[in-house]
Amino acid sequence: MKRFFNLQQNQYASDAEIQALELAKIQAQTRREFIKNSGAMLGGAFLSSMAAPAFASGGTKFDYTRPLSTPLAPLPPPYPAKAKRVIYMHMAGGPSQLELFDYKPELQKYDGKLSPESFLKGKRFAFISGVPKLLGPKFPFHQAGESGTWISDRLPHLEKHVDDMCFIKSMHTDQFNHAPAQILALTGNARAGAPSLGSWASYGLGSVNQNLPGFIALISGGRAPDGGKQLWGSGYLPSAYQGVQCRSNGDPVLYLSNPEGVSRPLRRHVLDAISKLNQQNYDEMGDPETLTRIAQYEMAYRMQAEASDAFDIKLEDEKTLEKYGAEVSGSSYANNCLVARRLAERGVRFIQLFDYGWDSHGSNQGESLTHGFKDKCKDIDQATAALLSDLKERGMLEDTLVIWGGEFGRTPMQENRGGQDNAFAGRDHHPNAYTVWMAGGGVKAGYSHGETDEMGYEVVKDPVSIHDFHATILYLLGFNHKSFTYRYQGLDQGLTGVNEAHIISQLLA
Repeated sequence: MKRFFNLQQNQYASDAEIQALELAKIQAQTRREFIKNSGAMLGGAFLSSMAAPAFASGGTKFDYTRPLSTPLAPLPPPYPAKAKRVIYMHMAGGPSQLELFDYKPELQKYDGKLSPESFLKGKRFAFISGVPKLLGPKFPFHQAGESGTWISDRLPHLEKHVDDMCFIKSMHTDQFNHAPAQILALTGNARAGAPSLGSWASYGLGSVNQNLPGFIALISGGRAPDGGKQLWGSGYLPSAYQGVQCRSNGDPVLYLSNPEGVSRPLRRHVLDAISKLNQQNYDEMGDPETLTRIAQYEMAYRMQAEASDAFDIKLEDEKTLEKYGAEVSGSSYANNCLVARRLAERGVRFIQLFDYGWDSHGSNQGESLTHGFKDKCKDIDQATAALLSDLKERGMLEDTLVIWGGEFGRTPMQENRGGQDNAFAGRDHHPNAYTVWMAGGGVKAGYSHGETDEMGYEVVKDPVSIHDFHATILYLLGFNHKSFTYRYQGLDQGLTGVNEAHIISQLLA
């Protein structure tokens, strides 16, 4: 049965806690005691902020706090939800929409011509200078599925699923460098310090499976995205809600297995001793993060049994491995897609896949549209299609929201770094227009939303901002973005912040 808990306005730490902290402050005699009790005062302030996650002024207020020993206890969403979990595949670097989803035959006609002044005057680019040439699509497009969706020949497996997909061809951002654009795309704020989308989901909903983290990040492509760990960080939310970076090969988390000579009972004995020390520290200092640490140690202990099973793709049959293109001994995007399905089946709330290598500038062969980009498409095509297929066959796609996209798009112009055409075909960063797609989880299938101009330069119909996108995702998870907040620094902070944001109703099934 759904239960919602109302908080009284201006709820703070108890009088007894505050009196105890004041008494300890008066009794401080040494520098060490002063430092320790300063920490306790901060702990009291933290308790105050945790106790008052408020909804919009005058609206219903829901309590998302749990006992500090069980921070991931599942909670029902405040409103009816279409999606129970999210699998978000972020292509770090910015995949070219003009080579994949946004068909622009007119651009092909002007291939090699100098860009019009309107494309350049008053505009800023990461690398383009002078007057670049227009660059037509490098691959042929065709219509696929009953929806007649235009798609290039680079994604032959994925095109079989276009009737399950919802394309947003009018995304735009205000950042054109990777790190801030990625941070904005995943936290709603281009500056560091805000919680990621996955942390908000984990905070609001908790996790069905208490033996696995509620939010897991998986990385492929040879390195982490430019935005770093803050892309799955918890920001000002309690650290229990940050994403846990795991691996799809070997131990999911480094040092998760017991070292040689350490048995599971001995590990239990050591954890019990550590927990007693941490509990004593909490009793003395009152810092809620100490109890979070205890909970995380216990999570790691439980993960030893469950995580090994969840991440072990050797348990899949050969047919499934072949379907994804996964290799038992490797570490790849395909492996991560298969692991994502296994984690979703086990109740993990938010699964974030990062795939590096989509920065197609054309400055070298690996970054060219005709070489490196082709390889990246091949890397993700089969596995992404297999994930959609698996979720659908298991009856999970309808309540799993699948998201695919990057932090921005690519320009209709050939990049000409230093005023000279790059050695290979490539495009610069383009925040004005790009494409993201979603599937399942309550979105409209076989639908394309928004349009860009005939050159793919500007959005001309139904623009969608990052904040609109986030508001819509939260709606699908059962939240009102205006009232899903957390009290921090005297303000009710939210994923969409003070920015204007709208739920895009056309995207909803």
